[in-house]
Order: sequence, then C-alpha cells, then structure tokens
Amino acid sequence: MLRTVARDSLARNSVLIMASTVGTAGLGYVYWLLAARELTQPSIGTATALISVSVVVSMVSNLGIGHVFIQRLPGTDAGEWSRIVAAGLLLGCGATAVTSFLAAAVLPSVAGHFGFLRSSSGATALVVTSVALTASALLDHVFVAHRASQGMFTRNLALAGGKLALLAVLTGAGYGGAGVVLLAWTLPSLGVTAYTLSSSLTRLRPGARLGRAGVGAELRRLPGSLGGHHLINLAQAGPTALLPVLVTARLGAEANGHFYVAWMTASMLFMVSPAVASALYAERANAHPAALPRAAAVVLAVTGIPALLLFFAGDRVLALFSPGYAAEGELLLRILVLAALPDAITNLAVAHWRSLGRFRRCLRLNLLMATICLTLTWLWLPGTGIEAAGIAWLAGQTAGAVAVGVRTLMSRRKAPTG
Repeated sequence: MLRTVARDSLARNSVLIMASTVGTAGLGYVYWLLAARELTQPSIGTATALISVSVVVSMVSNLGIGHVFIQRLPGTDAGEWSRIVAAGLLLGCGATAVTSFLAAAVLPSVAGHFGFLRSSSGATALVVTSVALTASALLDHVFVAHRASQGMFTRNLALAGGKLALLAVLTGAGYGGAGVVLLAWTLPSLGVTAYTLSSSLTRLRPGARLGRAGVGAELRRLPGSLGGHHLINLAQAGPTALLPVLVTARLGAEANGHFYVAWMTASMLFMVSPAVASALYAERANAHPAALPRAAAVVLAVTGIPALLLFFAGDRVLALFSPGYAAEGELLLRILVLAALPDAITNLAVAHWRSLGRFRRCLRLNLLMATICLTLTWLWLPGTGIEAAGIAWLAGQTAGAVAVGVRTLMSRRKAPTG
C-alpha cells in the first residue's frame, strides 16, 4: 500500500494534502476542546463568529488566485515564477484587507449579533485574521501546484501546533475571553507565513526571489486569468463559509458555538474530496494523466471508516467538549455525515470539468448547490434550529450529485458508439 502511494503522484499528493488537513483538523480539534473547557460559551461563540466572518472575507477576496497558481506555475522559469507568486499574494492579501474593513463597517448595521465588530479591537482582529487566512491558503496552492504537498503538510502542522501551544500558554497564565482565542489563532499563522516566504519558497523553486520587479505588469495580467476560477470557487466554498455566519445572524453567537463544533467535526469528512480534487487538477496541469475512478477510490478508502464512526458515535465525540455540545449537535452531525457522499461526487466532478476548461458547467453546478443550501438555511433556521443548516447542506449536495449523474448519462448517450 505504501509503495503504491509513493509511486503514484496522484495518490501521494492526495494523501499529503489530506494528512495536512486532517492533522491540522486534529490539532484544531484539541485547540477548540481546550478553549471550550477553559473559556465561557459566550466567549467561544464570539470568537467563532469572528473567525467565520474572516473565512467568508478570505474566500471572497482571494479571487481564485490559488487555482491560477496551479495552472500557471508548473514549467515557468524562476523569474516568471517569482512575479506570479508575488503579484498573487499582493493582490489577494490587499483585496482581503479592504474587504475586511468593509465587512467590519457594514455587518454590525445589518445584523445586531455582530455588534462586537464596532470596536477598534474587533475590526482589527477581523482584518488580521482574514489576511492571515488568505496568505496561508495561497501558499498552500503554491505547494500543490508543484505536487510538493509535503511542504504544505509540514507548514500546516507547524501552524496548528503553534496555535494550540499559544492557547495553552495564555489560558494557563489565567487570560480569558474571546481575544485569547483570536490571538492564539492568528499569531502563529503570521509567524509560519513569514517563515514560508523567507525560506520555504526558495527551496521549493531554486532561484526564485520575491520582490517588486515585474509585479506591476503581472498584476495587470492576473485579472484575465481569475474570472472563471474565482466564480467557481466562490460558488463552491460560499455555503461552507457562510453557514456559521447565517447561524450567528439568525440564532446568535452561542448557537453558532454549538453549530461550529459539530460542523468542525464533520469537516474531517468534507476535507477529503477537495484534497483529492486539488491533486487531480494539479496532476493534469502538470500534463500527467489522472483518472476519475482512481481519485474516487482514494476518497472512498479514506472516508469510509471515519464516516461510520461519526454517524454512530458522534455524540461521544462531541461530548469531549461538554455534554451541552453533544446534546445540541448530535443530530446535526449525523445529517452532515450523510452529506459527505454527494459532496465527494460534486467536488470530483468540478475538478474534472475544470481540467477540461468547462468553467461554465462548474459554475452552474456550484451555483445550484449554493442557492439551495443558503436559501433553505435562511428560511428554516428560526423554526428548526441549527439542524436546519445541516438539512439544507444535505439538500444542496444531493441536488448537485443528481445533476452530475444526469450530465454523465447525457454525455454517454451523445458519445459515438462502435
């Protein structure tokens, strides 16, 4: 098994991306477990609400630059590589800073539960956290583009370990409140990002040197490559990022704390198919053949046992945080587990169509799922509670999987026979 993974670059990079995500999630799970035991639920709710907004801001602002990295970096010389990466990071982080300022100004007026963003400390925390998320996500795509996901794995483990260690130090010293959670969440990300920029990238691409030379011309060129990728990414990641925000807006920060823990637990399953999809796209961008059945087999092999565990024993996992989290999130977690299968189908379909240049098809599928999920969530939350978000997510993913099946059948019927 290990020899097969080592020889097969799709399997190897899929496993490394998943290991990075799962390792980060595992340490993140311990992070939130420590936070839940040491801090009050209102503090956790406020921190998760701000982080949720930061995720949305980062998603909206990174402009699809990560997939442009995958598309353009392979095969470029050191000079062009440096210009692409520098311009992408500058554009993505700059757009994130502007968007986060706007979010801090608008959200408190739209939803009263985000009133904490009116303070200068809340607005500053939102800007810094959002920019850190964008920089981290873009750097991950640089490693994926070169099928060097071991760099992403090492970087993300250092990041997650740093968050946990800093939180333990701060809570052990007697500090409390939402600010402690945010400080421990953000500072390690900034430190690891600085190290990656100064050391890791030059080892990844010998001769590369990030600087101002040629960045202006590259900034003018980038928008032409971003449109299709960014719209696809927004429609695909939008529900994932917006669900906690909608829960906060409709039910309050404390309810979002219960939702966020169940969502974070289920995300261990939702991480797998995007990882394999990214590796599949990178393989094809590097002119290496990679078949969908092989990618699907990797997803199934990794998600099968964890899905069964979370479905039948998820309440015990949530109870590690507190009995309250188990009581509030058990049903939601089971619903989210059921959504893992259609979610995998749609993620692999989008990666396949993206590699073929079928951007409009990808966008239509993602818009269908996002519209169903977000509309039903908004309508059902007040009457159904946090389970409404899970039911809406399942409905959207199932509709997308059905659409993929219909498209596949139509394509086979149109294919010439004999």
